[in-house]
Amino acid sequence: MAVPIMQAVRVGKYVVTQHLKKRKRYPLVLMLEPLFRCNLACAGCGKIDYPAAILNQRMTVQECMDADAEAGAPVVAVAGGEPLLHKEMPQIIRGLIARKKYVYLCTNALLLEKKMDEYEPSPFFSWDVHLDGDKTMHDSSVCQDGVYERAVAAIKKAKERGFRVSINCTLFDGADPQRVASFFDEVMAMGVDGIMTAPGYAYERAPDQEHFLNRQKTKQLFRDIFRLGKGHKWRFTQSPLFLNFLAGNEQYHCTPWGKPLRNVFGWQRPCYLLGEGYAKSFRELMDDTKWDDYGTGNYEKCADCMVHSGYESTAVMDAVRRPWHIAKVALFGPETEKPMAPEISLANQRPAQYVFSKQVEEQMDAIAARKPAKAPRVKVIRTAEGANDAPAAKPAVEATAAD
Repeated sequence: MAVPIMQAVRVGKYVVTQHLKKRKRYPLVLMLEPLFRCNLACAGCGKIDYPAAILNQRMTVQECMDADAEAGAPVVAVAGGEPLLHKEMPQIIRGLIARKKYVYLCTNALLLEKKMDEYEPSPFFSWDVHLDGDKTMHDSSVCQDGVYERAVAAIKKAKERGFRVSINCTLFDGADPQRVASFFDEVMAMGVDGIMTAPGYAYERAPDQEHFLNRQKTKQLFRDIFRLGKGHKWRFTQSPLFLNFLAGNEQYHCTPWGKPLRNVFGWQRPCYLLGEGYAKSFRELMDDTKWDDYGTGNYEKCADCMVHSGYESTAVMDAVRRPWHIAKVALFGPETEKPMAPEISLANQRPAQYVFSKQVEEQMDAIAARKPAKAPRVKVIRTAEGANDAPAAKPAVEATAAD
């Protein structure tokens, strides 16, 4: 089992408690994004297309702890950017573990071997290493040679040190099912504790817009992969019902509030993948977001999305309502032969709105407003005899731009 039994029990108890309290919306996983800066520039990423002033922003340790307290989710996924670039990341992780939160630190692993000694193995902590397939697939995905080998070396070292390690595998159009299946076999042989997988989301700012999967291609790809995986005992860190959804067997609707995101801008609306506004508090996010405006069938940008940040929570909540159903899928695996579930109609979806540039301008203005003005420079006069410098009788003031 990829998820430790105690974690599964505690998360299950949390979900059941929310249902008994009749809470309509509640978080399952806090997505924490303390910085946007990264040491890679992947073609399918829409998270790093910001001016330097924004990429230089960091959430403080206290802001991270406050975000956790506000959301109250049992699981925290720390992402980015590259989290290991954050100097206070070890302190953030220790603080979350001290609260007995199950923490997944998402990393491309380029800095993992260098930074590993700053962390300690714990049943509440797991490295979540980005690997989009075998060496050729992954290095192509991240647009840099040698990254796969460095990530694999770091995974092996982390396992030797006693850490839990999972991988995060995003698949794009053109992925070969046989090759992906062989890759899953390889990572299981490495001793990886679990696999998290999903189709890539079509970030509007991603440099490569040609290789994102639509929903039909996503379903067929995962059906083909799961068919090849029968009997291979792959361990996934995701709900069996979410995997069944990827294979086209569930007509789920998005649950964006299930994995709320707190980043350097605030609480992102409506979800981890789609930033169209920010709330100052978690309560404001939950109460004031127009949730019905988003999701497949409701909004053009969501049309092809089948990503875990929107649908994993839906699957977990469905498991509470239909425990016999998840037991069947967990035992036999996703269906790969029967007709797929009906697709959600896109006939009434509202057109996409493009607000990225406006948001960048607003954030740059906010950053500029927070910077203290420099004190005026006072010119000094040096005497011909080399005596001590002294201020001019009428100092000239030089206007200087803020850094």
